[in-house]
Amino acid sequence: MERLLTNYYETASIILFGIGFATLLLHNNLIKKIIGLNIMDTSIFLFFIAKGYMEGKDAPIIVNGFKGVNGYINPIPTSLMLTGIVVAVSTTAFALALTIKMHEKYGTIELNEILEKGAE
Repeated sequence: MERLLTNYYETASIILFGIGFATLLLHNNLIKKIIGLNIMDTSIFLFFIAKGYMEGKDAPIIVNGFKGVNGYINPIPTSLMLTGIVVAVSTTAFALALTIKMHEKYGTIELNEILEKGAE
């Protein structure tokens, strides 16, 4: 129990991932599925950014002289998460655009109704 409280960022990201995964699996509404996917994405970003942070180290921006290699955090995890955020926003926009087209064609955004109408 003490480890869960010490690593609260990681614990929160695991809980958020579970909430997003359950939302993705249990709902038939396409908008709710997209929201669940976004919650999962956010939990992954939180996890990796929390793992990339090291207390006592600075961002890799040299202001008052070079502090040595061990004086700065590694910027690669942060830059990868920034790229991941851009990809997640683009994927969300594309999924919402497809949902609009599905609604225009089938008149609903409930997945089970779309599957029934598509089988006809």
